[in-house]
Amino acid sequence: MAQDNSAITELLKIMRKLRDPDGGCPWDLEQDFSTIAPYTIEEAYEVAEAIEIGDMAHLKDELGDLLFQVIFHAQLATEQGHFDFSDVVDSICDKMIRRHPHVFADAGYRDAAQQTRAWEAQKAVERKEKNRDSSALDGVTAGLPALTRALKLQNRAARVGFDWPDTAQVLDKLNEEMAELSAELVQAKGKDENRARIEEEFGDMMFVYANLARHLKIDPESALRSANHKFERRFRRIEQFVAAENKKLENMTLEEMDQLWDKVKHEEKALTQ
Repeated sequence: MAQDNSAITELLKIMRKLRDPDGGCPWDLEQDFSTIAPYTIEEAYEVAEAIEIGDMAHLKDELGDLLFQVIFHAQLATEQGHFDFSDVVDSICDKMIRRHPHVFADAGYRDAAQQTRAWEAQKAVERKEKNRDSSALDGVTAGLPALTRALKLQNRAARVGFDWPDTAQVLDKLNEEMAELSAELVQAKGKDENRARIEEEFGDMMFVYANLARHLKIDPESALRSANHKFERRFRRIEQFVAAENKKLENMTLEEMDQLWDKVKHEEKALTQ
């Protein structure tokens, strides 16, 4: 523990030096909460990526980068007299103990489902204490990625009974939204007059997709990331085939590229058999 404290102390010292007006880093000195926030989000995604690919050395580095973001925000708050890093640590310690009475006190339950309900009840109490209890949707951060936020909003609504009872009804709703989008596309006939309506219908369809993922107990962000990785892997393989023939993708027909895409799919299938 002493070694851990020493490491944190050193990191805090580095952060203070970077923000020191006398000899600090010009870039770091220019930053504020709003300019650092995008980097914080980016680092969190890089942590998730390292976990997804199972690269522990990379995960170690990315966790360090994410920790530095916390240190940076705490330093900014310290400079403005709001709180310091110790306050951040004290706050999360208090919260974890408060939200885990089954571990740190005798709550009388050990079942995971019971614990989850108790967790949500405790968070509701905390929101009420902060005067944020006007809606079941309170506390769902607006800055989340849209797909993740859709999932959280739907979860909140489901807790008070506003939810389809089974997946089949979600699929029916998805088909309905797809039909409405198709109708808007037909009406537009390639023109831009219905652009707002088309975007609205597309958004509705994506919202139902998120709801379908929730009913299937799938993380839609994770599923889409996997699809992105698969597309990138296959597309890069196509580029390798094309380069081996001294050709360029932009000079090929879509039919030729589709044939290569199928070739890559068959190649991957053969490797898994």
